[in-house]
Amino acid sequence: MTPDTTPAALEDLQAWVGRSETSTDVVTPQLAERLSATLESARGATFARGSEFPQMWYSVLFPRVVPRSQLGRDGHPALGDFLPPVPLPKRMFAGKRIQFVAPIRVGDELERVSTIASITPKEGSSGPLVFVTVRHTIGGAAGTAVIEEQDVVYRNSTLGKGSGSAKAATAPAFEAQRRSDPIVADAVMIFRYSALCFNGHRIHYDFPYATQVEGYPGLVVNGGLSALCATEHLHQAWGGPRLARVTTRNTAPLFEGDPFRIESRTGDEPGTIEFRVVTEAGKTTLQGSAQREAA
Repeated sequence: MTPDTTPAALEDLQAWVGRSETSTDVVTPQLAERLSATLESARGATFARGSEFPQMWYSVLFPRVVPRSQLGRDGHPALGDFLPPVPLPKRMFAGKRIQFVAPIRVGDELERVSTIASITPKEGSSGPLVFVTVRHTIGGAAGTAVIEEQDVVYRNSTLGKGSGSAKAATAPAFEAQRRSDPIVADAVMIFRYSALCFNGHRIHYDFPYATQVEGYPGLVVNGGLSALCATEHLHQAWGGPRLARVTTRNTAPLFEGDPFRIESRTGDEPGTIEFRVVTEAGKTTLQGSAQREAA
């Protein structure tokens, strides 16, 4: 059946703007230790209650938990519950903008209020696109800790020419000042990260589905995992004050087994760092910038 992407059908989606839901979670030492092991983080293997939870690690909190009977064919929760029923079959994480207000600590009991901020139809080179922006406000007893806006893009199931290829989208000029060692996200790393996030999307673990149904050349590395690798590099390579803001934009898929590096340089504004995830083949898969707190 052809998706109904007429202007009238897309306009009906605007009724979902403003909808919200609330979820809770606890930052446990065990969660921190498991994520540290997954990332092979240099921060250490143990995390005491009351210690600061690394800033970007909050992204594995608040997994969406629904019964298996309520999942779509792709392993994600079916549309029409919280996220709007966009009449396009494929959804991908496109990027996010994060404001860090206060530290999160191991042992904190947290609440997240998620609100659909906007729904924007566009026309892309491969057909109609719909961008959904969700705003998350995370906090606990001490008040707000993180404000995040996350963009999800929906599109047709047919890939544009070369969009799934590891050779697509060569990197623009980027005069890196600091580089990470090569990183390879293998199937075990992808699986562990997905398990920590309770992410059942089959493109991350089901090779036949990823290649034969979704049209990718292999398993897809989670966009959130790429962003975590990037901010771990910022912590190790730049140190200094905490981050005040981070923006990331996913520009191309990254696949299992593709060696990649994190490259970074000082930005144009004082206290800013620009960074990217780039494969050895020269494909930029993520671009971002970070603003450090004033010393």
